Amino acid sequence: MKRSYSAFAEDIPPYSGPKAARESYADLKQLSAIPGHIYTRPGLKILPGHRRFSKVPWLVPMLELLPPSSIGQLKEWGLSTVFVLAKNYNKLVHVWESVTAMAELWHPQTNSFIFPEFEATILLEELEILLGLPRYQRGEELTISYTVEQINSWSILAYITTKKNDLYSMTSGMHVHLLPISQWITSQCKRKTTNYTAIAKATAICICGIILFPESDGAISFGNLSIIDSISEGMKIGQAILGFLYAGLTSAALGGPFYG
Repeated sequence: MKRSYSAFAEDIPPYSGPKAARESYADLKQLSAIPGHIYTRPGLKILPGHRRFSKVPWLVPMLELLPPSSIGQLKEWGLSTVFVLAKNYNKLVHVWESVTAMAELWHPQTNSFIFPEFEATILLEELEILLGLPRYQRGEELTISYTVEQINSWSILAYITTKKNDLYSMTSGMHVHLLPISQWITSQCKRKTTNYTAIAKATAICICGIILFPESDGAISFGNLSIIDSISEGMKIGQAILGFLYAGLTSAALGGPFYG
C-alpha cells in the first residue's frame, strides 16, 4: 500500500540537528551512557580528523588508458557503478558535516541510529547481505557459508606480476599499496599488452580500494585485497562492504578514525 507522507507529516517534530536535539530529547541521552561516545564530547572534531582523504591524482588518468576488453570484464564482474564513480572521482565531494551528524547518532552496541522520539536500525535487506542469505528462497548451508583460509597477498598479486621487486613495492606490513599497482597497469596499457584479465584484476583492486574500502590514502589491508580478488570468481561482497561501513561508523562514534 502506498503511504501518503502528508497524512502524518504534521505529527513529526522538526529536527534541527543532533547538538540542538540532545538538549531537548531524553531519548538521545542513552548515548551518554556509552563510554567515549562523541555525543558526550560536542567539542570533538572527528572529521576529516585522524584519517586523511585526499585526491588520488593517478586514478582517472589510469582508467582512461584501459583497453575495452578489460573494461568489459569489470562490467561482467558487476563493477560498472564502481568504475563510473572512480572515473568521476575528482568530482566527488565529502560532506563531512553529514557524516558527523550520522556518527553522533550512531549507537555502536545496537548498530542503530538514535533519533529524537524514534530509533532506526539497519534494513532487513542489509541484514540479508551481511549474513550472506538468499533474498527470495530458502538457502542451503553450503551456499551461504564461507571457508576462511589464510590470506597470501603475494599469491593474489602473482596474477598481476611475479617479479619480486614489484611485489615488494606493492606490499608492506599488512597493507597493499595501490600506486605501484596503478603504475603497473599504466605500463601494460601503454605497451598495449594483451594481459586483459590481469589488467582488469589489478584495476578492480585499485577502484574498489579507493571507492569501497578507503582506509587511508592509497592503501588497503590484506583482508580487503582478498575480498576484492573474490569478485572475479563470482563472489558477492555486499556483506563485506556493509560490515566495513558500519565498523567505520562505530570507530567514528567512539572518537576514532573514520573509514568506509
